[in-house]
Amino acid sequence: MALSVRVQEVTALDDLVLSVLFVNGVKKLYDVKQLFPKFPQMFTPLKDNPALFKNVYVDCGGCGISWNEDIDISECELWENGDEV
Repeated sequence: MALSVRVQEVTALDDLVLSVLFVNGVKKLYDVKQLFPKFPQMFTPLKDNPALFKNVYVDCGGCGISWNEDIDISECELWENGDEV
């Protein structure tokens, strides 16, 4: 991954999928459900609360995305495990 890849924009889609636009112009889809087995306590609130999932935002500087101070995903995870569209 290029060190300069940062998140520019994120949009919550249906079925716990995110559309992520990076500053280099690449857009990827990221399925948050893949994190449930690894980190159930952190990500289950997103599954249980669709309104919370829709409130995703880009962290300062584009170094990841967050929903609140307890739930976030790094730009590296989004880049490496997202599917380019």
